[in-house]
Amino acid sequence: MNDQKQTLPDYRLTTAEIIYHLPDHPDLLQSFIWQKLDVAPDYPELRRFLEFWSRNIEGKLHSVRVGQARHAGRPRFRHITTRTRLN
Repeated sequence: MNDQKQTLPDYRLTTAEIIYHLPDHPDLLQSFIWQKLDVAPDYPELRRFLEFWSRNIEGKLHSVRVGQARHAGRPRFRHITTRTRLN
């Protein structure tokens, strides 16, 4: 992923649970998890992926649930000043 994209404030880690019909057994549903940095509320990356899915993948889409993390970027660490010994 482009470092510049990761630092832009509008980009968030977006997770989508995609539920689709199995091509060989249309009455059965399967789930697929998709994750990428994207911009809410338009979700251009997710829309691009779903368009690709509709054109190129046989499993018909049933539903999509979307969630996002508030802060995408480098992990935050907190230094601990206390040291404890366990026996």
